[in-house]
Amino acid sequence: MAGKCVTLNVAGHDFACRTVAYVHSVQGGAYFTIALDDFADSSHIISFSGENSQRTNDNLYDLAIDQMLLNSKTRPKVDSLPVPVAVASSGRCVQLGNFAAGHVSSVVCSATDETGQQYRLRFESDGSPIMVRSVNPSAPTIRQNS
Repeated sequence: MAGKCVTLNVAGHDFACRTVAYVHSVQGGAYFTIALDDFADSSHIISFSGENSQRTNDNLYDLAIDQMLLNSKTRPKVDSLPVPVAVASSGRCVQLGNFAAGHVSSVVCSATDETGQQYRLRFESDGSPIMVRSVNPSAPTIRQNS
């Protein structure tokens, strides 16, 4: 989604964002993922994550947050990519707009984790159509020898 993060606050620290994406997994989880514009850590990524959502009308999507996924350059790596830590949290994300119509105008998220840290996002679209990609998981192509 093209636009800007009017508000992006992670545990009391303000950031700009590089990109915002929505992901819906085949297991049913949904994520609003934000790549932070953090000059000290190019792997600084957070995701507001949940499994319970509802669409009350064509232009309003509401996701209940049950965990934050936190990623940074200090996280352990698998296949050269940092693996996020999942932190139990509660909150919600509200998206105005419609993916099927190719337009999202805003996303607002707020969550608090189990230690009391707060995460806030207010993203506003620049009005351009969103880019939709579908990724289908495939069987692993690397085999381990026993």
